[in-house]
Amino acid sequence: MDLSKNRRIITTNDGSHTLFVPALNEQYHSIHGAVKEAEHVFLKMGLDEFIHPDRVSVNVFEVGFGTGLNALLSAQWSTFKQKKLAYTSIEKFPVSKREFQQLNYGGIVDANDLYTKITDAAWNGFTVISESFKLRKLKLDLLRDVLPNGFDIVFFDAFAPNKQPELWDTSVFEKIYSLMNKNSLMVTYCCQGQAKRNMISAGFEVEKVPGPPGKREMLRAIKL
Repeated sequence: MDLSKNRRIITTNDGSHTLFVPALNEQYHSIHGAVKEAEHVFLKMGLDEFIHPDRVSVNVFEVGFGTGLNALLSAQWSTFKQKKLAYTSIEKFPVSKREFQQLNYGGIVDANDLYTKITDAAWNGFTVISESFKLRKLKLDLLRDVLPNGFDIVFFDAFAPNKQPELWDTSVFEKIYSLMNKNSLMVTYCCQGQAKRNMISAGFEVEKVPGPPGKREMLRAIKL
């Protein structure tokens, strides 16, 4: 299934855009607010929880580069927190340059130039975006391809289990677990019971934490 066909831009409740995918009858982000969701799930419940005062660098792995919103917010976070992020993201169905140019994230978070640098960055190698943020975008399939490893935190931003259940299988979480360093985190907006059980079966310790707008809870998994 080609998820890049006939995508269209819609506006979420915080004024930020997302992409709607007719093939899945699903959007890339929460309709309650794309920026608010990403800030809560991946920054507040992810990076903010992982970072300690004596730690200066973090290796991030993102499942689903998508619109580049998580990368943009992480790049801003790295500057504000004065922490170095090496950010690797995989994507099977890249967003087109035309689509990127129509998305309003740069204006919403006052970072148009930064967003352009991120979306224009070449694929398949690290690009220095700022003094504190370097980005590697990889055109890879989570299920079939060999993935890099050595990560401290994982942003699991796949489409929902009822839309792409194969991406939430125990075998997928086992694969991700193998890519992660000890004492690392994985965060996702999802709080489905079966997803949680599959993470536990893969070796993670899993906790429910407060969710973003429109969701009571989300999952955070720990590799000890």
